[in-house]
Amino acid sequence: MSRPECVLTHSSGLILIPNWTDNGGISLIAPSGGTHHVQSLYSKPLRPNGIALENGGTVLLAHLGDTQGGIYRLSADGHVEPVVMTVDGEPMPPANFVVQDSQGRIWLTVSTRKTPRSADYRASASTGFIAVAEPGQNDARIVADGLGYTNECVIDEVRGHVWVNETFSRKLTRFTISNTDSIQLSDAHCVYRFGVGSYPDGLALDEEGYLWVTSILSNRILRISPDGVMQRMFEDSDESHLQWTEEAYQKDALGREHLDTARSEVMKNISNLAFGGPTRQRIYVGNLLGDSLPFFDTQFTGVAMPHWDAELGELLPLLQDSAT
Repeated sequence: MSRPECVLTHSSGLILIPNWTDNGGISLIAPSGGTHHVQSLYSKPLRPNGIALENGGTVLLAHLGDTQGGIYRLSADGHVEPVVMTVDGEPMPPANFVVQDSQGRIWLTVSTRKTPRSADYRASASTGFIAVAEPGQNDARIVADGLGYTNECVIDEVRGHVWVNETFSRKLTRFTISNTDSIQLSDAHCVYRFGVGSYPDGLALDEEGYLWVTSILSNRILRISPDGVMQRMFEDSDESHLQWTEEAYQKDALGREHLDTARSEVMKNISNLAFGGPTRQRIYVGNLLGDSLPFFDTQFTGVAMPHWDAELGELLPLLQDSAT
């Protein structure tokens, strides 16, 4: 694996993760454990951070470029086409995350408008946003702005909420979807404010309505109730490393050197999680610095994402090849 930051699971047992090798692309892991890499044939290297599986087997990539972003569509043969390149008519900054809802809308997050991104590893961060592109549109519309380093979001269509992690504001925020035809978000509410050593990154929802949050640097997995009660489910951290990073954070001096270093027993800067397996009770853990994909089993069941039963289409032959 090469920077398996984001994990997607499918009812077939297929697992998809981004891949930063060479020109960028994705890696497919079959239920047997066999792996197939789909390399981008695009004219420039793509750095997929978040990914989203579409019906038919194409995969959306959130391009985390140094200065520019964009949402691209990757086909099984490596062909790439730009999908959403602007936000409110302006070039998209580096894109962090992408997800589709049940209506085929593309939701994306941009962590910061600052360059380099590390300039906004600050408690005062406030230039991140969430944007939405309607099906067939190549220009997204900002629906929530002024966020403190926007990371992953969950679209909870059943309850009419959007949940989002603000990594360096150290907050889990909930919005209400106030218009389902032309999406509007309102009633921003801080559900949980994280303390020392917690930098919320990945986000998933279980069937009881609880949010599962991963924290970079501390390798924590937290389960948070809708009304803000937190339970720590896992941690693999080093106390001296957390103290070093916390001192830098408090002095507005947190930088790449802190995020690019993992001091732990097993985990390599976990960034994401996804419920998978036959009953969606197995949790796969994405990470920034590792070359493997850890997992563990739990009694909790994850919500089926819109892509859970997506038609694999052109990916199906690759899945079968990987299985053999």
